[in-house]
Amino acid sequence: MKRYLTLLFAVSVTPPVLAQHEGHGVEEPPPAAFSGPPHAADTLFDPEQMTAAREQLRVEQGGMRNYLILEDRFEIRAGDGEEKYLWDVQGWYGGDISKLWLKSEGGGVLDESPESAEFQALYSRAIAPFFDLQAGVRHDLSPDPERTHLVLGLQGLVPYFFEIDAAAFLSDEGDLTGRLQWEFDLQIAQRLLLQPRLELNFAAQEIAELGIGSGLASVEAGVRLRYEIRREFAPYIGIGWERKLDDTADFARAAGDDRGGFEAIFGVTSWF
Repeated sequence: MKRYLTLLFAVSVTPPVLAQHEGHGVEEPPPAAFSGPPHAADTLFDPEQMTAAREQLRVEQGGMRNYLILEDRFEIRAGDGEEKYLWDVQGWYGGDISKLWLKSEGGGVLDESPESAEFQALYSRAIAPFFDLQAGVRHDLSPDPERTHLVLGLQGLVPYFFEIDAAAFLSDEGDLTGRLQWEFDLQIAQRLLLQPRLELNFAAQEIAELGIGSGLASVEAGVRLRYEIRREFAPYIGIGWERKLDDTADFARAAGDDRGGFEAIFGVTSWF
């Protein structure tokens, strides 16, 4: 019990520097306001013990390890007579400053093997209250040929505005690509949210074997209406639009693939 009381009183209590009175200007506090010890707890406990307790509190504050697994998007898409599936899952383990971050994203035509599947393992370091700098590796299981990339990215939240996830990828073949994801949750009702989302994919050079042209390769935009049955489980419906651009569109046309269009979206998001 004494240890808990000691930690409880470890927080410093200091008098206010300035006093503001209604109808008057800012006044200097009286000299007696600073006559006591810097820490009020030192008047009740041994100052040496309190110094040690404050240092221990400083070390332990924010040191708890937590984890999160987020199934951000797990959905079926229907458009142009073709049904597709998509997953976007990520999770982390760590403290307030440093985390191990794992991500996986991919999709394909329903009842067929994935057309794309990637996995990332990242070290994440907080560089601001709402932003993490991330670095690590990404491996693509499909499409063929498989590729491994170095990853450098920034992920975070602009408070009360939107979330971003931006990353650059350098493959083992020397190809440099990039991705920017942006989304925003608009609260319509207590459990009903509208989420606009935008994704841009870039390439610094042409990657013919993967059907990717240089520059802005593709754009994906959509909006999802989500209902939170529980905070941890929320089905959604929406509409999406995607388009391959420029040389990437030419590669798709030559291969007989669709360059993109509108799709109806049905999915669920969950976390624990």
